Amino acid sequence: MPQTILIADDDTELCDLLREYLQQEGFDVRLAHDGEQALSQSRRPGLDVMVLDIMMPLLNGIDVLRSLRKESDLPVIMLTARGEDLDRIIGLELGADDYLAKPANPRELLARIRAILRRSNTLSSVTTLEVDDLVLNQGGRELHRSGRLIELTSTEFSILQLLMQRRGEVVAKGDLYLAALGREPVAYDRSIDMHVSNLRRKLGPGRDGSVRIETIRGIGYQYRFGGRG
Repeated sequence: MPQTILIADDDTELCDLLREYLQQEGFDVRLAHDGEQALSQSRRPGLDVMVLDIMMPLLNGIDVLRSLRKESDLPVIMLTARGEDLDRIIGLELGADDYLAKPANPRELLARIRAILRRSNTLSSVTTLEVDDLVLNQGGRELHRSGRLIELTSTEFSILQLLMQRRGEVVAKGDLYLAALGREPVAYDRSIDMHVSNLRRKLGPGRDGSVRIETIRGIGYQYRFGGRG
């Protein structure tokens, strides 16, 4: 069964170009040309990924993402104007999984989409990881802290999964980019840093009040807690 992508952008010519390209690659493609359409379409069943432009009429992409994250962990790739760092930072803070600068190269977009779908569909032979008060269900891609469900985006889940699998070890940023985003980091790219910041906020401190995910300057990150897994 083909996987379904929603492209939300008011540039109709670009939408038609991307739709044709992605359909040739075997995807079903839906289109939305303003923010209200994008939010409405994102709530329809059967959607696998949304490609969301920031600059749209009626509702901009940031507002769409903010509303979407209150009710869904649908993977989202943001389209941002080249050089607009603030837009990228806000999008990542609100839970975007990845971003791509416009004009969007169809082949690069396809690679980002496939990376997100690949990690979303990957099942581990070990069903759960338990570290301190966290229980990570790798098959169902769910996280519980002290029995309470914690909502994570697909990218946040993949980062935490690798850190928990290698708890006590320093995980290089490059490894996190490959595991969570399916690509190498590029110059001035702070995507992983933003996702880790979001994880820290959602997880809160450990039982002893210390930081769960430690920054190892110049290298990467380390999940500091021991436990069962």
